[in-house]
Amino acid sequence: MLSPIVAGVWRMASWNWSPPERLRWIEQCLELGVTSFDHADIYGGYAVEALFGDALALSPALRQRMQLVTKCGIQLRDAARPATRIKHYDTSARHIVRSVEQSLVLLRTDTIDLLLLHRPDPLMDADEVASAFEQLRTQGKVQAFGVSNYTPAQYELLQARTPLATNQVECHPLHRAPLFDGTFDQAQRLRARPMIWSPLGGGALFTSNAEEAMRVRGVLTSIGAQYGVSAATIAFAWLLRLPCHPHPITGSRRIEAMAEAVAATRISLDVQEWTEILVAATGADVP
Repeated sequence: MLSPIVAGVWRMASWNWSPPERLRWIEQCLELGVTSFDHADIYGGYAVEALFGDALALSPALRQRMQLVTKCGIQLRDAARPATRIKHYDTSARHIVRSVEQSLVLLRTDTIDLLLLHRPDPLMDADEVASAFEQLRTQGKVQAFGVSNYTPAQYELLQARTPLATNQVECHPLHRAPLFDGTFDQAQRLRARPMIWSPLGGGALFTSNAEEAMRVRGVLTSIGAQYGVSAATIAFAWLLRLPCHPHPITGSRRIEAMAEAVAATRISLDVQEWTEILVAATGADVP
């Protein structure tokens, strides 16, 4: 359902673009084959969905060429939410339904392709969530559901009540936990392709002076030279090589950075190249 590379829009409010400029960025993503756009209700201080929707309203037919992903469940202290005294999680049916209805209005669409619960909620009632999901699915307001940042056990709990399509988690050579904590094993077992946020470590892969980052950067650059691509492209290729077939999210306003990510879909690292990057990250040979 999602494109191999997903466009993340969480920084869009800081780009300070006009609606036509935002529309052109959307069009350029689509031209590259990046047809999926990752949102959340809280992005940009609850502003990004509307910014995207205003741009999409300039060319409504583009909606048929894209998949819209959004998230809910985090309540932030923000001027847009004056009743919120403290940041907290809310996965009640009432909040999920209200959040979706608001997202539909802001995004100028009739349906959300994929809705995720943004963070695990200790007070989540799995039966109540399943009921809300079923209501939204029946009404045609959401096509598929998933979660973000869930442990395998938390995913299993909700999956036992309602079908889930994905778990969106952080992964890159500097954050390897999903490789070994069962997250990606579960994804492969259930054939539920994960989404990956921060695939470049928030830029740390290329800006950090930490020894670990410098080792990884050197190997990414070396392998990239062999393929004639950038180190960033190899970082994406490292993730795409995983057998759970993840969908990395890239949140750059630079269309050139988006193209670097897409270039990774044409590269298949061999097992030794993939392991070279892992060894550079850990600083030790595999056991």
